[in-house]
Amino acid sequence: MTDLTNAGETTSAFASRSRVRLAIPFGLIEPLFAALDCAIIVAAGAIGGIAYQRALGGSAEDASFYAGLGLVASLAYVLVAHFLGLYRLNRLLDDERDGGRVWAGWCLAALVLAVVLFLFKSGGDTSRGSVVCFFAIGGAGLLVARRLGKRGLRSALVAGTIRGRRAVVIGTQGELAQFSKAGLLARLGLHEVDRITLPRDEVTKFNPSGAKQRDDALMKRIREASAEEIVLAVSWAGPQDIEALLERLRVIPLPVRLLPDRAVSTVLRHQTSIQQRLYMVEVQPAPLSTFDRLTKRLLDIVVAATSLALLTPPLILAALAIKLESKGPVIFQQRRNGFNGKPFVIYKLRSMRVQEDGGSVVQATKEDPRVTRVGRLLRQTSIDELPQLFNVLQGHMSIVGPRPHALVHDYEYGAMIANYAFRHHVKPGITGWAQVHGYRGATPQLELMKQRVNLDLWYIDNWSLILDIHIMFRTAFELIRPRNAY
Repeated sequence: MTDLTNAGETTSAFASRSRVRLAIPFGLIEPLFAALDCAIIVAAGAIGGIAYQRALGGSAEDASFYAGLGLVASLAYVLVAHFLGLYRLNRLLDDERDGGRVWAGWCLAALVLAVVLFLFKSGGDTSRGSVVCFFAIGGAGLLVARRLGKRGLRSALVAGTIRGRRAVVIGTQGELAQFSKAGLLARLGLHEVDRITLPRDEVTKFNPSGAKQRDDALMKRIREASAEEIVLAVSWAGPQDIEALLERLRVIPLPVRLLPDRAVSTVLRHQTSIQQRLYMVEVQPAPLSTFDRLTKRLLDIVVAATSLALLTPPLILAALAIKLESKGPVIFQQRRNGFNGKPFVIYKLRSMRVQEDGGSVVQATKEDPRVTRVGRLLRQTSIDELPQLFNVLQGHMSIVGPRPHALVHDYEYGAMIANYAFRHHVKPGITGWAQVHGYRGATPQLELMKQRVNLDLWYIDNWSLILDIHIMFRTAFELIRPRNAY
């Protein structure tokens, strides 16, 4: 699929100075400029009111009132500036002077402020001289801050102190040539962590010999890059090539976006009214949105922390029973594949006399002689799974998700069951949709594992916070009738 060679490495000052101790996320640039404008306007309101009153020999007691006027004006200005495109990244990064737009936005904000004063009948209590001073100071401050801010932003880009979304860029050599590392950051807000060049201009026309090995190497390289998204730079003229590439990338639970090819870029160079960041086309969304992952993570932390606080006494008693019955550690540790196929160490209370890991792991069976007496009780009640609450707090697992299997079983079932790898599109869980449907414990027949995988994939495709809560409640009832748990 790919020769996994780096191409198009930039030798610009941007690349040579990219290692810094502190980096500002690219997505914060626009909010920071808006916040700076707000602060300038509020300060201008207070300073204008104080300066005019002091000039007339008055007091500065009304400074808070004029700062409040500045707050109203700042909100109005930010909204107007947004619609005028003053916070668009391509406008912030170019050398074009936009003082006219700044003054236009400031005048409209002043008009909004006048309307607000009229509606609240506060015009008579407001010094006209203070408002004029406020308007003059605010306008001048916005212009100066705009010029200095844009200059500082360009310097930060050169110094490498702006951090974009971590992205792996994959494409053909001809298409990749038009995107430098610095250009991807400045134009699209992407921090290129790896660049992978496909072997030919035609993505699918290559010798299929060794394709699986190349695919595995590609997936490993993407995972090791710890990217937040994948970006494709291929010709739009071959949709079948794009589909073939997407089919290979489906096992990676990251959004995939398509960059404009050379033909489309030629047209887009004449378009300046839209943010260049919007030119990318999302061809594969992430399994869960950022908001979904945040809400799921918050639920995990609350449930895991609360459960640990309530279940610490049973955990201590179980640990003592394990220690008294047989030799060995209380906590059993085993490597499992987690989100995006990245391995982690899972924690369980030891329920067997053996501690299998690596290339030989045999699933427990009914009346398994390896299971201790205490261990059999722990497994039937699922108390042995409670240490995985620490895995949840560490971020390796979720309360609800596909159950993780031993590494050797992942390799075996991955080769026999289609779409098995899609289970890693979300974090593994302590319980899951398959478990509350009775698919708990060992799966001696391949057909049972296929049914479990189908239920896991249904959960991923239909995830919601309500579904997670529903599964948690159903899990409590499933523990009362320990089916297939031994």
